[in-house]
Amino acid sequence: MEKFENSVKPGGTLIYDGYGISIPPTRKDINIYRVDAMDVAAKMNLIKIFNMILLGSYLKLHPIVQIESVLKALKKTLPERHHGLIPQNEEAIKKGMELVG
Repeated sequence: MEKFENSVKPGGTLIYDGYGISIPPTRKDINIYRVDAMDVAAKMNLIKIFNMILLGSYLKLHPIVQIESVLKALKKTLPERHHGLIPQNEEAIKKGMELVG
């Protein structure tokens, strides 16, 4: 947090996972969202893709791409042996969207 909070432009968005953060962000000129992705990922048994929960939160706030586009990109870039994880990635993205309202 100490390293990156100041790099967010005024009016920008800061989404962070509270895991391991001892001093939460304090800026008043940005939109701050705490998403406890690590805890949610553990409850969902999806620890390896907790970053997709955060991506889902971001996409809910800033819908710059559709979920379908992310899933297509995963299918294209992941080795075929990992394609079985794509449904879990989709589930994690959707859960992240729920977490920010």
